Amino acid sequence: MTESTTSLLQVTGLKKYFPVRSGIFSRVSAWVKAVDDVTFHMNQGETLGLVGESGCGKTTVGRSILRLMEPTAGTVTFEGKDVLALSSKELRQTRRRMQIIFQDPYSSLNPRMTIGAIVAEPLKIHGIAKGQDLQDQVNQLFVRVGLRPEHQSRYPHEFSGGQRQRVGIARALALNPKFIVCDEAVSALDVSIQAQILNLLRDLQQEFHLSYLFITHDLNVVQYLADRIAVMYVGKFAEVAPAEDLFGKPKHPYTQALLSANPVPDPTAPSKRIILPGDVPSPLNPPAGCRFHPRCPEVMDVCKTVEPKLTQIGPPEKGHQVWCHLYP
Repeated sequence: MTESTTSLLQVTGLKKYFPVRSGIFSRVSAWVKAVDDVTFHMNQGETLGLVGESGCGKTTVGRSILRLMEPTAGTVTFEGKDVLALSSKELRQTRRRMQIIFQDPYSSLNPRMTIGAIVAEPLKIHGIAKGQDLQDQVNQLFVRVGLRPEHQSRYPHEFSGGQRQRVGIARALALNPKFIVCDEAVSALDVSIQAQILNLLRDLQQEFHLSYLFITHDLNVVQYLADRIAVMYVGKFAEVAPAEDLFGKPKHPYTQALLSANPVPDPTAPSKRIILPGDVPSPLNPPAGCRFHPRCPEVMDVCKTVEPKLTQIGPPEKGHQVWCHLYP
């Protein structure tokens, strides 16, 4: 990925390890390497799709960037500031520009608060508005995400899943952010509702010039929404490329296998399913060398001992990168 002059977010060497404790004194006996040396950047107004199998570390990347989880190592630079070096007060101010939309639109909303109070809360906490001005801003947010302002006195359980996710989107927009982590934001919704929410996110991005880190396991969703796509496997990136390049000419064997499993709504289209042997390795004890080598159909001896380095595919401005020994 060639970093642009409009770069909004730069993540370098991000790691997040979780301790495994055992014994009577609960000493650390091992580490779960959920995210292990991830580097990428995002430009202003861009959507980066982050895809991979369940448990590969996608959500941990998003939450570590926002410091909802404290990273083990690495740097996160947002609008020129080192997010990991900020004090509590400075982080609170920066979080006005960085928000998250959670996967479950029910458990992410406080069931004891009305939806009006939920959307108004960040505005109150940051002292942005009060009184009639606060009410006017909440009304505008409700209208913008397709909700009726007169329903603000209702509670989350009185709404459908799609409506609750709209409440979550309104809450994320309340502080006028520039960067939003969408953590499986549509995976819990029906297909027809998914389309409505995706179109809403697109419209909001154009209106407010937002940048999305869109985390999902649905390849069709990310193909529709993302400008670039990063493919993750057991805590590491396997390939990063513009959406049209990744779906048109995938380079990494894992990306090829992942795309071959994606159903195509055309019975006449030729398809060749790549069946991977074995199971996904545990991040508690990942394989040496390339983490994909025990399942890779193109495995070589070097893959078993040497970790692959970043390789640029094509012109640098395209930003197609792959971590694989097939491309020296």
